[in-house]
Amino acid sequence: MELFITGLVLFLGCHSVRVFAADWRSRKLEQWGEKMFKGIYSLASLVGFVLLVYGFSKIRWDSPQLWSPPVAMRHFAALLMLVSMVLLVAGQVPHNAIKAKLGHPMVLAVKVWALAHLLANGKQADLILFGAFLLWSVLNFRAARQRDRLAAQSGAPIEATPNTLRVVLIGIAAWAVLLFGGHTWLFAVSPLGW
Repeated sequence: MELFITGLVLFLGCHSVRVFAADWRSRKLEQWGEKMFKGIYSLASLVGFVLLVYGFSKIRWDSPQLWSPPVAMRHFAALLMLVSMVLLVAGQVPHNAIKAKLGHPMVLAVKVWALAHLLANGKQADLILFGAFLLWSVLNFRAARQRDRLAAQSGAPIEATPNTLRVVLIGIAAWAVLLFGGHTWLFAVSPLGW
């Protein structure tokens, strides 16, 4: 459990610097330069991610069951994951209407992903992992929208029909791959219990 919690704190902590320590981040960027700051940030994030994944893999099966979600929650979670995958792709593809409208679709993708997994899983380790990511994404999205308002960047319309269609199609394809075998292959868990 210690490795899991350490990894979770390190990974989400690195990704929370702009939310909770924006001034510190600006000072370190100025002191160290962009390349060194990004290098240290990337290394710390990678170490946190490895510890998180390794730690979770060691505790997930033996973690206490806190509740037993109804089977229907798996199906609802699968539908939420479709939304999450489209949002995730929208965050990576430039000039699409989803990104223009929502501003930070990748953070919203994490929020929907975490919620979906909380609804479908009832173990203590799941609650800690997905609950932490849900809380992080809520706080991160709020802070990002505040930054947008301060910078007067939110709400700028982008004409993006071709890329928006690509985003939706790629998101659906990625979702289908995960739903029909990819999730089982990667995480040894079938999303629909097959």
